[in-house]
Amino acid sequence: MTQTASGPFDVRVTQQDDDSDDPLLNRMLLDKQYHGDLDAVAKGQMLTAGTPVKGSGAYVAIEKVSGTLNGHKGTFILQHMGTMNQNKADLTIIVVPDSGTGELAGLSGRMKISIAPDGKHSYELEYTLNAN
Repeated sequence: MTQTASGPFDVRVTQQDDDSDDPLLNRMLLDKQYHGDLDAVAKGQMLTAGTPVKGSGAYVAIEKVSGTLNGHKGTFILQHMGTMNQNKADLTIIVVPDSGTGELAGLSGRMKISIAPDGKHSYELEYTLNAN
């Protein structure tokens, strides 16, 4: 049975110095705090690529989430893939198969992220939790 978890989250992005000589390529650390149905912290890494066209680019990221999802405690990993085509976003975030631990073993699903005009972030996670 598919369930939904939602709420706000806070994110801190720290750019890493990777000695790249290309200003359009960047590597960053992610530090997140999820609130609401997912009460968790997450640590991750993100790679980004800009283009000469403002509003276009891409990113990939991996983050490990640790906490409680609707009362179930454990960890899982999220995989991000996003592109911007002249400010039109296409974002896919999935729970990495077999990455759930503890009471989150057997977790699968997809996350959507929204960013309000004031910069506040929120998530919606559609998921299934199958006991292994």
